[in-house]
Amino acid sequence: MTKTKLKSYLGGRWQEGEGEGEALLDPATEEVLARASSDGLVRPLALEFARTEGGPALRALTFKQRGDLVQKTAALLQKNRDELIDLSMANGGNTRSDAKFDIDGAIATLQAFAEIGAAIGDKRILVDGEAIQLGRAPRLVGQHVLTTRRGVAVHVNAFNFPAWGLAEKAAVALLAGIPVLTKPATSSSLVAHRLFELLVEAQIWPKGSISLLMGRAGDLVECLEGQDCLAFTGGASTASLLRNTPGVVLRGTRINVEADSLNAAVLGPDVSPDSETYDFFLKDVLRDMTQKAGQKCTAIRRVLVPEALSERFRDDLADRLAAVVVGNPRTEGVRMGPLATSSQKATVLEGLSLLARDGRLVHSRPGLKPEGVPKGKGFFVSPTLLEVEPGADAPSVHSHEVFGPAATIVPFDGSAAQAVELVSRGAGGLVSSIYSEDVPFVSETMLGLAPFHGRLFLGSAKIAELSPGPGTVLPGLVHGGPGRAGNGEELGGERGLAFYMQRTAIEGSRPVIDRILKQEGA
Repeated sequence: MTKTKLKSYLGGRWQEGEGEGEALLDPATEEVLARASSDGLVRPLALEFARTEGGPALRALTFKQRGDLVQKTAALLQKNRDELIDLSMANGGNTRSDAKFDIDGAIATLQAFAEIGAAIGDKRILVDGEAIQLGRAPRLVGQHVLTTRRGVAVHVNAFNFPAWGLAEKAAVALLAGIPVLTKPATSSSLVAHRLFELLVEAQIWPKGSISLLMGRAGDLVECLEGQDCLAFTGGASTASLLRNTPGVVLRGTRINVEADSLNAAVLGPDVSPDSETYDFFLKDVLRDMTQKAGQKCTAIRRVLVPEALSERFRDDLADRLAAVVVGNPRTEGVRMGPLATSSQKATVLEGLSLLARDGRLVHSRPGLKPEGVPKGKGFFVSPTLLEVEPGADAPSVHSHEVFGPAATIVPFDGSAAQAVELVSRGAGGLVSSIYSEDVPFVSETMLGLAPFHGRLFLGSAKIAELSPGPGTVLPGLVHGGPGRAGNGEELGGERGLAFYMQRTAIEGSRPVIDRILKQEGA
């Protein structure tokens, strides 16, 4: 494993930052794997190169042609899948299953948007709806169209999904025809760096279409202009800072944010503990607590269970958590690895202490000894289950997200009204789920929760064998949410292209507008 300093790919060439740089570690052993620095790199020049070189080259291509390049990117990842999985295990602390979840998610998302490009076909603009007659005669009409913005898309990604997070943003932007500059989280950026090495070597994309900034962002976002787009995944506090940068405030840079989310899972009062739906619910909560050590923006944080079932569910879940082997992901039998960084571990432990003030610990392993790890090494936290009393306010449970292997059981009276009231205390989320076979209960709960979420998952025995669960982001559905979740929206199939395009109303003669659209392949 190399310990060299990783270069950035800016202005169509590899560039090395100054100084020693930040260390990229194996979070299971704390071994230094590489370093990254962006000191001394001129970000405004990199952005301008993308705008002037990458932008025109991409806009000259049709959606179908850009989709073909997205498909070639997916094939490249598939070809190098095993290598990327190994890097994910080493630098991300992922089990092989968790690493596959990230890499395969990236491949599937790229493939999905390649198919969207093929379906749109040889067009460069999108028609938005039907023409609208504006006067007494049908000759004067208005037609909404979408055209590609003339800027660059800056993507600031989180540490937990270095491949999938990169791919889901880049696939949409590149298909829309706008060049991409990716800034991965430094701590887990080996995967993103290697992915770019493969892309540059393969020469799939026109020069200037893709750029990579390793290390610190520096003044990157301060240099954005009115035609640029900024997409950020991370904490709400950082998102607030980005929203107040000059590009966004003064020049109109378009911004999309995916931030904190206190996702909830609600068990319906009709579900019996010997039913398939109950087992489905139990398995999904268990998986979301332990997959990627709970470091998923869509992970279930609050578990609403009817009071009559809460004790049974608590014991069932605690038993399964006790069987989860924690340790070095490369050790046989390990099902959960470490957190990503030492600071992440400290933040999670602090958050758990805060939640424990509102409830009680149901399951934890204070003296956890991770398998296959040198004594005292690694950023490990035990899977932790908490529980609050029925009717308790528990303010921290509904306001503080612990981004780790933890969840809190919240008993409720079994009514849709109380389920909605409790879940909505989270003030906006990416996804929450309802597990029930009772359609009226599901309907009332769904309609009550919809204004507070970007996605709602309806779990039942009918889909137990078909669904990947609420924690999996799907390229055809929107990903994002209101309020504390960032008030943004990504993916959603063809809908996602709109963020990188400008909607314009064209007003004029119907024959002229029809001729222009036909000329552009629309």
